[in-house]
Amino acid sequence: MQVRPARPADYDPIVTVVDEWWGRPIAGALPRLFFDHFHTTSQVAEFDDGTLAGFLVGILSPAEPEAAYIHFVGVAPAARGTGLGRTLYERFFALARAGGRRRVGAITSPVNAGSIAFHQRMGFTVTGPIVDYDGPGKTMMHFDRDL
Repeated sequence: MQVRPARPADYDPIVTVVDEWWGRPIAGALPRLFFDHFHTTSQVAEFDDGTLAGFLVGILSPAEPEAAYIHFVGVAPAARGTGLGRTLYERFFALARAGGRRRVGAITSPVNAGSIAFHQRMGFTVTGPIVDYDGPGKTMMHFDRDL
């Protein structure tokens, strides 16, 4: 697999597969603006044949100079268990450190047990469930990790 910085053109191939990869409708949480405005801090992984293996959408916070945020990460079912998720996170951690960031945050739904366990293995502190975190009726789990 090859990992490279994301490009705006990566949006269409990614949004086409995320619902399938998650097994539920999730594409609405990934608007195009992330690829138009945050592609330089995001990554795409491709199999050797050029097909999508995974991606990470990350942001260096413009409001909090010590913070970075991982908005969305996906790994193709065929690439799960290969360490790709860890690789994407570690590359983002390095990018965040180089940008002067000292901590990384992320969130997920309480039903996403795989994500919660992954973040725990990656050294994140897990808080939640936090009721109404993303508005009324939108309970979320919050992750935080020092760099």
